[in-house]
Amino acid sequence: MHVHDHHEHSHAPSADADRKWLIVALALIASFMGVEIVVGILASSLALLSDAAHMLTDAGAIALALVAVHLAARPASKRYTFGLGRAEILSAQANGAALLVLAGVIAIEAIRRMFDPPDVEGGLVIVVGALGALVNVGAAYALSRSERRSLNVEGAMQHVLTDLYGSIAAVTAGILIVVTGFEQADGIAALTVSALMLRSGWRLLRDSGRILLEGTPRGIEAEEVGRTLAAHKGVLEVHDLHIWEVTSGFPALAAHVLVPEGDDCHSRRRELEALLAERFGIEHTTLQVDHEHAERLLDISPTYYPKS
Repeated sequence: MHVHDHHEHSHAPSADADRKWLIVALALIASFMGVEIVVGILASSLALLSDAAHMLTDAGAIALALVAVHLAARPASKRYTFGLGRAEILSAQANGAALLVLAGVIAIEAIRRMFDPPDVEGGLVIVVGALGALVNVGAAYALSRSERRSLNVEGAMQHVLTDLYGSIAAVTAGILIVVTGFEQADGIAALTVSALMLRSGWRLLRDSGRILLEGTPRGIEAEEVGRTLAAHKGVLEVHDLHIWEVTSGFPALAAHVLVPEGDDCHSRRRELEALLAERFGIEHTTLQVDHEHAERLLDISPTYYPKS
């Protein structure tokens, strides 16, 4: 029997670049958030206040992302043998949950305002909303410069993009109020922001939940991987196949492989490792390669792949 753990993955030097651009985005968002809160109160605009609330979640998301990047960059230890890469996934999940809660609060107030709209200073809403859009474009650009596309950084990016759409909605509402006097436009804009937040929050929770529940990574089909391994020269069967994602961009695989008596199991293992890396992008593999014997117990679970 030969068990081999093959690992070439590294989260490497991009952590510093991630931190730098996350800090730039955080500075842009935090500096403008206070302006939106003050003007939103003065203008009685829920669209601006909801956008400011979303900017607060942006700032929180980016700050949490910074902490997660720091933790993920720490080396593996005896207690955490994979390192702390999943801190980024926990960060993404926390951000998703915060978005859903805030979206609900904003939606309730937006619906109330649609039936009882206050006087809104449309001109102020237009100016501040337009400035907010520019700030969000700058923050989105900063995040796009990040070298490593983790779910954590992607979550921060989604926060900022959703906020950009919210700023555009606030500007649109301000124009409608100035031109037509349609005060309900402010509530409709806030409701639009709420819907976008719900969408982003759900996606973050779905994707982070899949990783935490050790689901097969997106873009990889377990059935295809199993059949491909079993069809390889010299392989009799593959079973106990598990494919999961340790953290964003870090897929891992473990499997039990049977080869004929007398076959070179070391050579087969190296061939399978190369196949998995080249075809599926899986570089962290733990393959237990055994020789066939008369008393072998066939695994009839869904992870059993006989020679086709």
